[in-house]
Amino acid sequence: MVAETTLTVDDLIAPLFVREGITEPAPILSLPGQSQQTVGSLVLEAKRLVSLGVPALVLFGVPADGAKDATGSGAWDRDGIVQKALSELKSALSDQIVLIADLCLDEYTDHGHCGILRPDGTVDNDATLELYQKVALAQSAAGADILAPSGMMDGQVGAIRAALDGAGREEVGILAYAAKYASALYGPFRHAVGVEITGGGDRRAYQQDPRNAREALAEVALDIAEGADMVMVKPALAYLDVIAQVASTIDVPLAAYHVSGEYSMVKAAAERGWIDGPAVALEHLTSIKRAGASAILTYFAAEVAETLHG
Repeated sequence: MVAETTLTVDDLIAPLFVREGITEPAPILSLPGQSQQTVGSLVLEAKRLVSLGVPALVLFGVPADGAKDATGSGAWDRDGIVQKALSELKSALSDQIVLIADLCLDEYTDHGHCGILRPDGTVDNDATLELYQKVALAQSAAGADILAPSGMMDGQVGAIRAALDGAGREEVGILAYAAKYASALYGPFRHAVGVEITGGGDRRAYQQDPRNAREALAEVALDIAEGADMVMVKPALAYLDVIAQVASTIDVPLAAYHVSGEYSMVKAAAERGWIDGPAVALEHLTSIKRAGASAILTYFAAEVAETLHG
C-alpha cells in the first residue's frame, strides 16, 4: 500500500532474436532460457508475450552464415530476416503488441562494427548515416512501429527522422540509444547474434566511456533535439545514477536496457543455488524503475510477467 515503486507488466519490453536459415529454435547457451527463433517460432513467442500482457518487443536479426558483407546490406534488404519477421508479426498480431526494430549494421557486417569502415579501419560516421536511412525505410515498410538506432553514430536520429518523414512515415517512432556505454556486459548478446569485431577491436570510438556521466546528458539532449520520441540508457544496473540524472532532465519517455550480462549473471548464480533468481530479477527491475526508467528492455520480460500474473 505504501510502496513508492511498483513494477508492472506494462513496464517490460522483451528482446527477441530471429535467425535466418534455421528450421527450429536454437537455444543460446550464454543466455539461458533464450533462443534464436525461426520466423514461425518467433510469431508463437510474440503471441505468448501478448497473452502475458507484455506490451512491446524489440527484434534483433541474425543473418544466415556467409551472408555478411562490408556494408551490412542485409540490414536493409527487403527480403532480409528482420523485414520478413516484422511482416509476419504484423500480419499475425496487427496492433496487439508494439514492434520495435533494432536499427544497426553490426549483425550484418563482416567486420562487426556498427558502421562502414574507411580504408584505415575507422568507422565513417556520415557514410553510415546514409545506410541507416535505408534500414529505417526497409524496417518501417515491413511493419515496425518504432525504430531503435543502436549504433551511436553522431546525427543518427536526425538522419532517420528525415528519411521517415520524407517517405510519409511520420507516425513511426524513434527510440534512441542515447547513452550507450562501451560496456563489458554485452558478451552474451554478441554471442547470440554472432558478432565479433575483426582484429579484436572495440567500439570505444563511438560508444560512451563508462567513467562519464555528464556526457550522457549531452548525448540525450542532442537526440531529443534531433527528433527522438524516446531515449535509452544502456546498460541499466551499473548506470542507475545516469538513469536518475537523465530522468530528472527530460520530458520524453526513458527506457533502460537490462543487458545480456546483467541477465546471465543472475541466471548463472541461480543455477548454482547461490541466489534466488526470480527474486533477484524482480529486485533488479524494480530498482531500474525506481531510478526513473519508464520502460525496461529485459530478457526476463516473459518470466517476470508470469511471476507478476501469478
